[in-house]
Amino acid sequence: MTVPPKSTPTPIWHLYLIECVDGSYYTGVTTDVERRYSQHVIGKGARYTRSHKPMRLLASRAVGSRSEALKAELAVKRLPKEEKLSAVTMAGDIGVNHEVQS
Repeated sequence: MTVPPKSTPTPIWHLYLIECVDGSYYTGVTTDVERRYSQHVIGKGARYTRSHKPMRLLASRAVGSRSEALKAELAVKRLPKEEKLSAVTMAGDIGVNHEVQS
């Protein structure tokens, strides 16, 4: 009798939004929001948060696959600042098809 290989569960990716001390927002993706936020706080996160110190985690939401999370991150980064928080916290698709106006 052969034992089927153990399948590793696919990690769920999250989109998160951090407010920095200068009032700017940082958007990122991860499979573990608490761990990643801690990395930003101690200076081991993204280059941006090394020079724009994180003040608080504003929001996060489960997105699904890494591909979906990266697409959602890009969509949020393209939004005006005043729309980012609601985009991360609202249910449904994050404006992946949001048109950037020139």
